Amino acid sequence: MFGMIRKYAARLGTSPRGEAPTGQKPRGHNLFEAAAAYVTARALDDQDGVEEASSWVSPEALSFGVGELASRAVVALARERSTTPRVVARDLLGLPADGGDS
Repeated sequence: MFGMIRKYAARLGTSPRGEAPTGQKPRGHNLFEAAAAYVTARALDDQDGVEEASSWVSPEALSFGVGELASRAVVALARERSTTPRVVARDLLGLPADGGDS
């Protein structure tokens, strides 16, 4: 558990003791920027873009960001289409409209 806290503190730019960093680092990309760039690159079949966006954040953060982007996109499309997120998600994945589960 303390290892996770140390990693999180390091990502925030402070030591585990809360000390300020010694040198000024350029602002990095956040997980949502990485997710947007990654998904865009995947949609355009741009492998270089996929690799670059993947290097901006940890794989776990990228996965979370992509999941959040997918959720928001499905909700936005559902509103635009005046339907439910479930219908949109199944349609985007090419699944039958009736999933057979309730």
